[in-house]
Amino acid sequence: MKLLKFILIFILNISAYAQSDVPDKYWVTDENFDKAINGDGFEEKDIVVVEFWAEFNKANCFNEWQKLDVPYYRVNIANAPEAKKKYRVRMAPTIIIFKEGSKEKVFKAGLDLLLPTNLQEIQRSIEEVKKAGAY
Repeated sequence: MKLLKFILIFILNISAYAQSDVPDKYWVTDENFDKAINGDGFEEKDIVVVEFWAEFNKANCFNEWQKLDVPYYRVNIANAPEAKKKYRVRMAPTIIIFKEGSKEKVFKAGLDLLLPTNLQEIQRSIEEVKKAGAY
């Protein structure tokens, strides 16, 4: 019985870590989505990473968001149906890199609901978007 309790506590702790709580200031809805992706006075030619997230798949969220070197926002697809529709988000999580409000790169979960990317690949894509705009 003690072993069963230990395993249950261990699994719950891992799940809590995987969910990677994101402070309220990083969450956007349809009401403030455009302002978030169009920039708000930050650097890097207004490159922004947005993760479309869903409660039913919170265990597979992008949990290294704090390591990105550009602004990051998370959207609960239940609270942003217009943004979800506009950017054709069919699976969660989906990560979109925006530059000056335009969609540049998309990473989306497959049918297994796993996000097929990591911090290094997202950061590499951010660097590519930065270079593409440099003249």
